[in-house]
Amino acid sequence: MSLRQFEYALAVAEEGSVTAAAELLHVAQPSVSQQIRGLERELGVQLFARTPTGLVPTVVGRAFLREAEVAVSASRRARATARSGADELVGELVVAVQMGFGVRQLPSALGTLGRRFPRLEATVFEEPSSAELERLCRRGVLDLALMAACERGPADAHHLGYEEFVVVLGAGHRQLAADRVELGELEGERWVRFDRDSALDGVLRGVLRDNELTPATVARVSQTATAVRWAAHGLGVTLVPASAVPHGYEHLVRPVFPVVSQPVVAVIRQAAGPAETALLELLRQEIWHGSAFFSPVP
Repeated sequence: MSLRQFEYALAVAEEGSVTAAAELLHVAQPSVSQQIRGLERELGVQLFARTPTGLVPTVVGRAFLREAEVAVSASRRARATARSGADELVGELVVAVQMGFGVRQLPSALGTLGRRFPRLEATVFEEPSSAELERLCRRGVLDLALMAACERGPADAHHLGYEEFVVVLGAGHRQLAADRVELGELEGERWVRFDRDSALDGVLRGVLRDNELTPATVARVSQTATAVRWAAHGLGVTLVPASAVPHGYEHLVRPVFPVVSQPVVAVIRQAAGPAETALLELLRQEIWHGSAFFSPVP
């Protein structure tokens, strides 16, 4: 077996067809077909099943592809590390962040990193589920992840600070007259919430429970910016990390009491390379406290 075969199999799984995989890889279609057949022959199993909608991995194929993804990611990192000199970093950096975390800090750090090392390519995605982030970290797919908590040891997990949560109110809301909003005063409010299995909705569930608030859910959304905009238009109130509030909505934001916050932990892969270390150091230099983003209410 070869890494090329792994890459071809992953491309077929992603695209759902040999033709599309060949286009993605910029190779001839017969080459992809030959590599997949050779891989299945060597393994003695069928990796893909043909369906009306295209090729889909079999049960054993899915298990194989999970391991293939880890192997390909490790190979890319090894090549990047080998090519990296003291003054230049090249290759790919895969970063995942718990939804709503580091919305201002991560782009700032990545921007500095990109200007310093223009040949380093960063791929970033938001993940709403903290459990899925944990799983991705264990699989070794990620180079760096930002999350509230993790099971990794102190050599891999680095505490950066805290994300403070704030309430977003509609224009003209009575609570805008206060410097901060006592959570108990939000009884009877309608809430713009997040997907049920998301970490953000887990925070809100805890807040509602601890303050004995009866939730009236008016909407569920998948993005923090959407929640802020809908709350701003008076659909309901919402609770989001302070750094996730888009510019232009700061006047509708208030800190809450009791304070709601979560730790921000950067988890880097084991045997981290220079790119991950450089990004981690830049993240340490960012401000990780919600009240710093907003001016005092006049």
